[in-house]
Amino acid sequence: MRKALIVDDHPFIRRIVRLVLEKANFQVAAETDNGATALDLARSHVPHLIVLDLSMPKLDGLEVLKRLHILGLPIKVLVLTSKGSAFFADRCIRAGAIGFIEKTEDVDALTHAIHRVMSGGIYLNDINANVATAGNDNQSDQQLIKTLSDRELRTLQYLVSGLSNKKISETMLLSEKTVSTYKTRVLNKLNIKSVVYLAEFAKRNNLVE
Repeated sequence: MRKALIVDDHPFIRRIVRLVLEKANFQVAAETDNGATALDLARSHVPHLIVLDLSMPKLDGLEVLKRLHILGLPIKVLVLTSKGSAFFADRCIRAGAIGFIEKTEDVDALTHAIHRVMSGGIYLNDINANVATAGNDNQSDQQLIKTLSDRELRTLQYLVSGLSNKKISETMLLSEKTVSTYKTRVLNKLNIKSVVYLAEFAKRNNLVE
């Protein structure tokens, strides 16, 4: 029987995903609420599939994808997230995921996504239309966002959620000086003067939940 690993910090989501996977004839080998433990479980179980959230404690989904790629494990990864933008889908696919689906989709769509990636295909739900129909200002924003590294992007998300530099440093396992550097880079790259305007920018571009 094929094995799966569920990685999401919301117990309710994990329960739903478990039911969908078991109905699709998967054995759920393990589940966890954070990225650091996910890597340990991936190494020990080497599941056929990981259903992975993006926003999690310790290591976010993008960082998990990058580290899984370095480990070279033969694991397919389906990203299941509330961050439904073409920008995040692109980042995830480039980092090694072969599927990207929003949490707003129903269980039938999730089942289809699982079957699609396990059959060797790439699954993307219809998110690119959001960018294609956006105005010029939003398209300009997207170009600016693409200049951010994954860690700068994660710093942005923590900043606009109200976390202090100290708390961000503890969450990302970095020094406060490094977090301060990332903060400065984010503001400079996006040409934004304060965290207040940064929050508006993030909300406008669906960078936060």
